[in-house]
Amino acid sequence: MVFVDLETSGANFANDRIIEIGLVEVDPDGVREWSVLVNPEMPLSPFITSLTGISEAMLRPAPTFRQIAQELLERLRGRLFVAHNARFDYGFLKGEFGRLGVDFRLPSLCTVKLSRKLYPEHHRHNLDTLVDRHGLAAGGGRHRALADARLLWALWQCWHRNLPVTTIRDAVAAIVGRPELPPQLDPAPLEDLPEAAGAYAFYGEHGRLLLSRRSDNLRRQVLAHFAAGSRDKGLCRETWRIEWREAAGELGARLHEMRFTREAPPTASAKAAASPGSRQRLAVDEICSWQLQLQAPGDYRPRLVFGQELDFAVADDLFGLYTSRREAQRALRVLAEANQLCQKQVGIEQAVAACSGYRQKNCRGACIGKEAVAQHSARLMTALARLRIRSWPYRGPVALIERDDFGMRQDIHLIDRWRLLGTVRSEEALQALLAAGPSQQDFDPDIYRIISRFLNSGKVAVRPLPAFSL
Repeated sequence: MVFVDLETSGANFANDRIIEIGLVEVDPDGVREWSVLVNPEMPLSPFITSLTGISEAMLRPAPTFRQIAQELLERLRGRLFVAHNARFDYGFLKGEFGRLGVDFRLPSLCTVKLSRKLYPEHHRHNLDTLVDRHGLAAGGGRHRALADARLLWALWQCWHRNLPVTTIRDAVAAIVGRPELPPQLDPAPLEDLPEAAGAYAFYGEHGRLLLSRRSDNLRRQVLAHFAAGSRDKGLCRETWRIEWREAAGELGARLHEMRFTREAPPTASAKAAASPGSRQRLAVDEICSWQLQLQAPGDYRPRLVFGQELDFAVADDLFGLYTSRREAQRALRVLAEANQLCQKQVGIEQAVAACSGYRQKNCRGACIGKEAVAQHSARLMTALARLRIRSWPYRGPVALIERDDFGMRQDIHLIDRWRLLGTVRSEEALQALLAAGPSQQDFDPDIYRIISRFLNSGKVAVRPLPAFSL
């Protein structure tokens, strides 16, 4: 085993660098410690210096990561990588090695997850809390790499003094344990599965989509399909390839899930088609909605309109999104029956006198003058209100900014009139998208539903951008 802690110049895998590494190596030959300061070849913020006590002056003469990479790799190779919030430390090392062209892979164990399994009655499992809870001595202070690696080794020993070895072994196996994969599935790519939000897809022998799902933890959910006792044995036997796309959060995960399904050929299996968000994209002339139109003073009636007639993103008084005329008419009939609306007045029937709803005592009589048309129109508007399609609420495009819980990833979704222009991760890439101009895509009901939901939820930051000049 090797207990690992890093200090870094920040929390962003792409932009920040390692500034200190601390290891406690444990094997049959004993326990050894190793630590090194690392020159990040970039400025260090006063906040990091204040937090760690490491200054730019201390790092200037230190070796770069390239210079210590080989020795570090030899110390890590063949060991179980143990860290607190292992995703952070493992991710930074993988990034640093990746920049040198080294494919870094090790089995890893997160002591946050292990603590949660061993002590589920507790809600807090950060390192400071565990030090206090178990009475550990934080020698050398916190937020220095070797001192924190020593704390993890001390925590491991403490758990072994207080709990049965089998309890710890079973908990470790549940976190680290490798699932039994079908022989045709290459296990190497699965080592790279991130513990991050995103979407994934299982493919069969000839590239047929078997399953597409989104997840807040790709690694956990994908491997769970292969776990002992899983109900997905048949699916796993058919799987030849797994792809995934990482996201900063749920919005990006939903968009990736939709793309996986839309990229699949129409012969996708029933199981894949049943996945949430799995519907193939509709042609614009298939999309329809009810639009309230004024027939006479106070008399509003629904008329079915189609996507080829008008842009649903900016049209007013649209209610509901439907895939066919039949679906729209069925929905309107259900709405009328639920709200005692007149079947004749809403256009479901062409009755000469009383509509069938009135004869069944489920209409207040607008068809025979018993209810004022204006009053019926008001009730119709109220009933339709929850189905209203929002007109695009901004003067121009917006950037929806989504960040993960650790602040390590940021996705910028560029949206204009409910159209998704693209998802990028930097300001430079965003500006390049904007320079390409407005989208010529048709209105997409699925994109609309996803984006509208997130705008309403307040889960993403919204940055309005200048309108495109046409």
